[in-house]
Amino acid sequence: MKRKSLYWQLPLLLLLIVGTIYIALQQRRENAVQASATFQHDEGLIFGTVYRLTYAADSSLQAQVEQALQQVDREFSMFNEQSTVAAINRGEQPQLSAMYQEVYQLAQQVSADTDGAFDITVAPLVNAWGFGFKTEQMPTPEQVDSLLQIRSQLDYSAIAKGYGCDVAARVLSQHGVGDYMVEIGGEVVTCGHNPKGEPWRVGVSKPTENEDEAAELQAVLTVSNAAMATSGNYRRFYYKGGRKYAHTIDPRTGYPVQHELLSATVIAPTCAVADAYATAFMVLGLKEAQQLLQRHPEMKAYLIYTDQQGQLSVWHSEQLDIS
Repeated sequence: MKRKSLYWQLPLLLLLIVGTIYIALQQRRENAVQASATFQHDEGLIFGTVYRLTYAADSSLQAQVEQALQQVDREFSMFNEQSTVAAINRGEQPQLSAMYQEVYQLAQQVSADTDGAFDITVAPLVNAWGFGFKTEQMPTPEQVDSLLQIRSQLDYSAIAKGYGCDVAARVLSQHGVGDYMVEIGGEVVTCGHNPKGEPWRVGVSKPTENEDEAAELQAVLTVSNAAMATSGNYRRFYYKGGRKYAHTIDPRTGYPVQHELLSATVIAPTCAVADAYATAFMVLGLKEAQQLLQRHPEMKAYLIYTDQQGQLSVWHSEQLDIS
């Protein structure tokens, strides 16, 4: 009886073995195809920084991507006098495009979600403190109070670069590209696999106060079909009267932040979202950033801070793939 039962099980066992081998071979064949695909490597200048594109395509799509990025620049650049935001800051009333309204609405949503820690009207305060850092003449409490009342000057620099990554990624996707990485000034969007047929991996720099010191990686994160942005003030500070002032300004108080968080890396479905929340986390600090993340399961974070002994420490979302 046992021998007859074994005869019936053998074909099933063989079928399972053959099926497993077939699936493994198919996976290897798919990886080989991905690895052998032609990858384009383009780079250029936009938003005052460098953009880099790596994508699987038979021909270059750089011209199409640059055209889209120039449109983002014409909407949100603080240095382009013809941009929409420059016109608004001059008191004009330009016609607002769908692109402008999309980013404005997202900025308002993040501002509300972070209780004002993200604020595109913080420019006058940033400029006042930035000028003070250079001249060693800090703004007075009266000046800060006055500037807190000014909410007509807009600055999209903490979200526009991430949005630019999204726009570039959108162009590649619309042209049928399924494997790519877009990087603009450290902000990243990925899709599919890298030229080796593996998931995209992106490094996070180790905080250092020395601008001349070569960047050292703190960690490498797997970023698959997602976006990543990092914000930090560890190289942007000023000492006066024995006190360290960060260049990150809290829009709610008008003063530089004073807390332990040195760097915030956020992985989110879009780079505009990652960019905005990374900036907000640098204002909120470690504890409040952790609390906010509990409300957003779609986001993950890698946070570098100084512990009570002054040593570098890390907190990160459990779902992150780190090496």
